[in-house]
This record gives sequence, C-alpha cells and structure tokens, in this order.
Amino acid sequence: MDSDKYKTIKEKTISEGYYSEKRSKFLAFVHHVDSVEEALEIIKEYRKKYYDARHCCYAYRVGFEGTEFRANDDGEPSSTAGKPILGQIDSNGLTNTLVCVIRYYGGINLGTGGLIVAYREAAADALANSAIEEKFIEEEIKYTFTYPMMNDVMRIIKEMNPRIIDQEFDNTCEITLSIRKSLAEELRTRLKKLSFD
Repeated sequence: MDSDKYKTIKEKTISEGYYSEKRSKFLAFVHHVDSVEEALEIIKEYRKKYYDARHCCYAYRVGFEGTEFRANDDGEPSSTAGKPILGQIDSNGLTNTLVCVIRYYGGINLGTGGLIVAYREAAADALANSAIEEKFIEEEIKYTFTYPMMNDVMRIIKEMNPRIIDQEFDNTCEITLSIRKSLAEELRTRLKKLSFD
C-alpha cells in the first residue's frame, strides 16, 4: 500500500442501505466526513430527523491513517451494532467515513447474533451503493521566485503536475502548490535548484 494513498467516500454524496428482519427496519446512511466534529454533527441531525426510531447506531473512522474511530451501540447490547458497522468500513479499507444505521423496532427481539447480522448487512448495503474514491495525502509547497524564472518554474509544474492553489506574479512571484506527499521532496528539490542555476 502506498503510504500517501487512502480510500474514502466521494464528498457531498450520501448513499443509503436497507435491511429488515422480523419487522425491524434498519436504514443505513454513509457520509464522507473530514473530522470527528463533522461526524457528530451529522449524527445529531439523524437523531433529530428519526426521533421516533428506537436506535441510531453509528461508526466512523477519520484521518489519513484512520487512527480516530468510534463505534456506538446506542442502547443495543454491547458490540452488536457499532462494531459490525465499523467492521464494514474497515473491510472496505475506508477512512473519513461515517455510517449511521437507524433501527425501527418491529416488536420481536433479534438476539445478539441477529442484531450483529442486521447492522452489518444494513451498513454493507449502504457501502455497496457508495461512490468510493482513492485520494492522495498532499503536501503544500510555497515557492518565491523572480519574474525572469517564470518559464523554468512553469516547466517543472507542467512536468510534475501539482495543483496550483494560489499564485501571485509581480517583480517577486509567489506560487503555492499542492502535490502528492511522495512527490513533494522531488518538487522541492527541483524548485530549489532553479534558485542556484
């Protein structure tokens, strides 16, 4: 695995999944999130929207290394909801991802095994309907140069293809670039060399 690559849900998309067992309905929703705060905001919205549901269970994993995560059973027996949901996020190799599963109780207990299957399947269905994309961890590089160096700088940009975030061209020019982390050092070195040529 490349150390600067990660998989996540496409931004600004919400996918849904559904599972039902013994009249209990499980509605699952998948979101791209960039922070724990954002995940908690979305969970709050679901609790409000589905206030009449018995449970709003969820799991999220956040950060490029996926180090921040949480699985919540929301009153279901321990590890029967949040953990199976998180398991689905992990088996898809995702981060910056939140999955919420809303349960409407159907009047018949499913038992711990039944609950684990239900939450896992609802989450799996929603993730199967998701647009998953591969992204790179990027590093920003700011470079200041004189106007006569413009052509050389632009040639390196054309060859290495970083994203131009900001640019100012005057007697002294400044450009801010964003490039895949594994290529950042090479870009820095090549730009630095221009100053000495």
